[in-house]
Amino acid sequence: MPVGGGLLCAASGLALLVTATATDFWLQHRAPGGTAAIGLWHLCLGGHCRPPPGPPAFWDATRVLMLLAVLAATTGFALGLSAAAAGAARRARARAAGVTLLLAGVLALLGLAVCTAGARSLLGPAPGAWRLSWSYLLAWVAVVLTGSAGLFHLCAAAKDPSPESSESGGP
Repeated sequence: MPVGGGLLCAASGLALLVTATATDFWLQHRAPGGTAAIGLWHLCLGGHCRPPPGPPAFWDATRVLMLLAVLAATTGFALGLSAAAAGAARRARARAAGVTLLLAGVLALLGLAVCTAGARSLLGPAPGAWRLSWSYLLAWVAVVLTGSAGLFHLCAAAKDPSPESSESGGP
């Protein structure tokens, strides 16, 4: 069963999700006096970091959604690896990997939506010198990669010509 593209996208998406979730460059402010960066875990200004500003509920919701996306992507990648191995029920494992990876993409997308709405309310309609930064962009690329990985696994499961005892109604 050809799941190589799905595994490559899943591994890349997982790495980007972990990186985006762990780094503190979701929003960045560049000024002549220095830079400030806000991430899911810290606001860093001049080498000093503290919890991010704003309502804690929006940060907590974004953190939870991103951590659940990482967990789902890890599970989907593991299921994809097991589907690549020969054996019974590989179609079911590939299908489960596809659904889990699509779930990871949706969870990360929801986390990005919460972060975007929260940042807009935190910074107001004219954010000034604050810009969305590379951690935020990595999360968007991870959404595309994990979603693509899920679709690749679902397509591979649909095209798998091997019969399975769980789906053929065998003894």
